[in-house]
Amino acid sequence: MTEIAYTVPDMSCSHCEAAVRAELARVFGVRQVEVDLEAKLVVVRGKALDDARLREAIADAGYEAV
Repeated sequence: MTEIAYTVPDMSCSHCEAAVRAELARVFGVRQVEVDLEAKLVVVRGKALDDARLREAIADAGYEAV
């Protein structure tokens, strides 16, 4: 299983977390998404993860991954 972490500076509430989780869950290969609002960190685990698709999913939720 692969793990990719992103900093998402604009996440600040449970709504933000839910939006990011929902979009990432739709990406092929994603098995688990962990969000730490205090650290502004999103960790995605799965198989054959595509960085560009994950970043696009975060953007679709209305946020930018850095």
